Amino acid sequence: MIIVQQILDMEWNMFDSVNNIGGRASCQDDLKTFTIQRGSQLRAWNDDMLHSYFDDLKAAGEAGRNLLAEKYGYMMEHTSPAEYDAIKDQLPPVPAEKKALIDKIAAIQVAWLEELSARYPRVSGNGRPIHQSEDSLYGTSFETYLKGELATYSEKTLNYYMAYVNALLREERNLNEIILQNTCLAYGYQSIEDAEQKMANH
Repeated sequence: MIIVQQILDMEWNMFDSVNNIGGRASCQDDLKTFTIQRGSQLRAWNDDMLHSYFDDLKAAGEAGRNLLAEKYGYMMEHTSPAEYDAIKDQLPPVPAEKKALIDKIAAIQVAWLEELSARYPRVSGNGRPIHQSEDSLYGTSFETYLKGELATYSEKTLNYYMAYVNALLREERNLNEIILQNTCLAYGYQSIEDAEQKMANH
């Protein structure tokens, strides 16, 4: 999908120029992992989400904003409150309506990830902690990471995201499972089950 590659290119440029408090992070020099992880996520989206988010990135670039830097900024409210206080005025405010949308999406995806972790503990155990309550200076939970990312999306993109999540719920499909399947395939496994089994044998 050409649009996925275009988004990856724009995001990588932003990611590459994020200034971390503790200096450059090693993951900022790991294009391969970034492409697999982020690409697996984007390939689980539908066309409306992809095109709307592409527009978000383009508009941000034209306005001199770095959405990935903003994402990490929003996350710091929970992981590094003191540092967050120092930068919060530089971040675009998140209106109440948008925050409500983010909380709804995050609650559904947290439940999906809990279900996935129960079924595939080894594959899921390689990821970050699930809940915001597990945040620390050294580890950011899936919930905090997701909310930080969603806060950088426009309301248009978030509405497409919510509609997609609701459609998947009706179909009894799990977005986190689709992303994990894509990730396992990208790393050369046949499926999530295959990855789980091979990890069990190591």
